[in-house]
Amino acid sequence: MTSVDHLVTRALDGDPRAVARLVSLVENGADELREVAALLTPYAGGSFVLGITGAPGVGKSTTTSALVSAFRARGDRVGVLAVDPSSPFTGGALLGDRVRMQEHATDAGVFIRSMATRGHLGGLSWATPQAVRVLAAAGCDVVLVETVGVGQSEVDVAALADTTVVLLAPGLGDGVQAAKAGILEVGDVFVVNKADREGADQVVRDLRSMVRMTEHPPGAWRQPIIPTVASRGEGLEEVVDAIEKHRAWSTQSGAAEQRRVRRARDEIEAIALTGLRRRFAGLHGDARLDELAASVVAGEQDPYTAAEKIVAALS
Repeated sequence: MTSVDHLVTRALDGDPRAVARLVSLVENGADELREVAALLTPYAGGSFVLGITGAPGVGKSTTTSALVSAFRARGDRVGVLAVDPSSPFTGGALLGDRVRMQEHATDAGVFIRSMATRGHLGGLSWATPQAVRVLAAAGCDVVLVETVGVGQSEVDVAALADTTVVLLAPGLGDGVQAAKAGILEVGDVFVVNKADREGADQVVRDLRSMVRMTEHPPGAWRQPIIPTVASRGEGLEEVVDAIEKHRAWSTQSGAAEQRRVRRARDEIEAIALTGLRRRFAGLHGDARLDELAASVVAGEQDPYTAAEKIVAALS
C-alpha cells in the first residue's frame, strides 16, 4: 500500500489528522492530488453542502457555529471549511481556526478547517470544491462552507453549495440596495442577523418586498426571510427548518441534481484551466513566445493570432 493509499484509508475511517493532511495536499496542489481524487471520488457524493455567505460583520462565524450545534444535536457529522483572507507573507489563512468555533474543537464529530483565498476572488479558495470532496468522503453528513465576506463578488458559493444562506444585518449601510446588484441573487434562505438592533425590521421588510417583486415560475422556490440573534441562538431553529425545506424541495424538483452536475462541470473546468496556466507559465523565457511577441511589435501579426498559436502549441 502506497503512502497515499494509507492516508486515504485513514481519512475514510474518519481520522482527523489524515483528513487535515489531505486538505493540505489539495490546498498546495500537490503532485499526489490526482491519485487522491481518484481514490476518494467513489465515496464523496453523500454530503449535503451548505453555504454561508454575507458581507463582513453580519455574524457569519457565530451563525455557522450555531448551525454546527444544531446539526450535531441531530447526530450529523459536520465538516466546516471557513475561508479566510490570505496572509501577504505566508499565503495562509489570517484568522486560522475561528475563535468563535472553538466550542466544537473537542467534538470528534466536527472537523473545522480554515482555508486561505490565496488571491482567489469570489469569496472561496480555488481548492474549496476539492476540500469538500475530502470531507464528504471522510463521512461528514453536512459540510458548511463559510465564505470570506467580500461583498457582491462573493457568489462562487452558490455554484458549490446545495443550499446557500445569505446573511444581512442592520446598521451596515444600505445592504439591501447593494445586494440587489448581486449577492442576494445567490440566496436560497435569507437571514437578518442581529435582529435585536435598530433597523432590523426595516431590513426584513425590504427583503420581503424584493422577494415579492421577483418573478417566481410555478413550483419555484420562494426564499424565506428569517430574523435571528445568532449569539443567543434565537431564530436558529427556524433557519434549520428553512434549510431542510429547501433541501427537500431541491431533491423533489431535480434542482439538487442540476446543481451537482453544474458543480462537477465547474470543477473540471477549473482543473483544466489550472493545468493550462501551469503549462503556459513554462513558456516564459521560451524563444517561441519571444518570437511571437517580436512579430506583434513589428506588425506582422495581431496578438489574437499569436495567442492562438500558443494555445495550439500547448494542446
